[in-house]
Amino acid sequence: MTLPGGAASAPLPEQFIRDALQNRHNQAILDRLPSLGLPDAWLVAGCLFQTVWNVRSSRPPESQIKDYDLFYFDPSDLSEAAEARINEQVDACFSGQDIVVEAKNQARVHTWYEDYFGFPYPALGRSTDGIDRFLVRCTCVGLKPGASGLELYAPNGLAALYQGALSPNPLCPHRPLFEKKAKAYRERWSWLNILSA
Repeated sequence: MTLPGGAASAPLPEQFIRDALQNRHNQAILDRLPSLGLPDAWLVAGCLFQTVWNVRSSRPPESQIKDYDLFYFDPSDLSEAAEARINEQVDACFSGQDIVVEAKNQARVHTWYEDYFGFPYPALGRSTDGIDRFLVRCTCVGLKPGASGLELYAPNGLAALYQGALSPNPLCPHRPLFEKKAKAYRERWSWLNILSA
């Protein structure tokens, strides 16, 4: 199968990191992330996989990326106010970047998810548990600075991401939400393929 950008097979993790870092905002966030001191902090979601899809599609890496999400895990304070204070720090850290960076405490997602989305959500034990539950299985990816470089979390591998194969995540089986998100992605990257399972 030939993919946009010439990729012919599942890439190594190093290829994903190279592609994700073509987005200068991802690079800047990862450079500054340790200075925030957030526990179990990861750069996650659309800013990573959408950058890869842009690169595969020969578009500017930052094209149409609406925001940049950080996950952290702090069970000591599950209040909305505490998360808001963290986001004030995040705003200050990235002011001047002309991007929206949002931090979400994965320890508190279960306190609001059902009210907001209409589906139950379990209490999580760490940030990567939140990455595991993205609606579209191939988009479960995260990056964080580690002792010897960037650490990649991709529990479902990277092949489907590069193939553009969008399938529902059995860990978050909320079909209407999946279909809405997958269709929105395909409107932006027409080569993506929505799978039934």
